[in-house]
Amino acid sequence: MTLSKKRRLFFLALVAIIAAFVIIDSNRLFVEQEYIVVPHGNHSHYMPHDRDPDVPVHNFPMVKPRPNEMITPQGQVVPRPTE
Repeated sequence: MTLSKKRRLFFLALVAIIAAFVIIDSNRLFVEQEYIVVPHGNHSHYMPHDRDPDVPVHNFPMVKPRPNEMITPQGQVVPRPTE
């Protein structure tokens, strides 16, 4: 294998690794938060990953829930159940 082929192979592997990280990060596959932040105009809404798709974005809270609270799939902030 010539030097230019090795460089080309190294460059393609590097591009593939960077592209994989970008795709994984954009899909939030490794995010451990139980909600996502969705920009909505000049403010943001907090939504759970299991949100009800029939509920509009503006029904979800604009404030991050406290550690002892959770957001339901319909957008209500409720106390977290104790275990």
